[in-house]
Amino acid sequence: MDHNKIIAELQKNGAVFRQLLENVHGPEIKWSQGPEKWCLLEIICHLHAEELEDFRTRVKCVLEDPEKPPPSFDPLAWVKERNYKEQDYNKVLEKFLRERENSVNWLQSLNNPNWKNTYQHPKLGPMSAELFLTNWLAHDLLHIRQITRLKYDFLKAATGINLDYAGNW
Repeated sequence: MDHNKIIAELQKNGAVFRQLLENVHGPEIKWSQGPEKWCLLEIICHLHAEELEDFRTRVKCVLEDPEKPPPSFDPLAWVKERNYKEQDYNKVLEKFLRERENSVNWLQSLNNPNWKNTYQHPKLGPMSAELFLTNWLAHDLLHIRQITRLKYDFLKAATGINLDYAGNW
């Protein structure tokens, strides 16, 4: 796939996330499908952390110095360590959207990047800048699906109305 197309999709997804997540209020912000499932607030915090400390960082590291290992990260542990559920929903959403814009601007500013640059991960093997860029987009799509499902389940739980007429999930 064309790298510019992937970058354009990342940019579009910023608007998709904004439309899905802004103007959410009340119990929907912290509602989840169970104790081990994430709420919208935790998802936004995760997206913000991934934007800064995972995908943009890894693409940059592999493009600039593929011999150097990217910094480690633990997104699952961060949910509790960083107290995601106590963050300010609207502030984190705006920070994430601002960082997405920064990421897209940075990606668009790259002059003929070598997307084939590859870091040799000791356990996972070769990981190219192209792999990280493509997975960045895939990560967006997975979370868009997750958010949509969570909003559907919240509607069902909050209204108590049978939603079968809408169609099968």
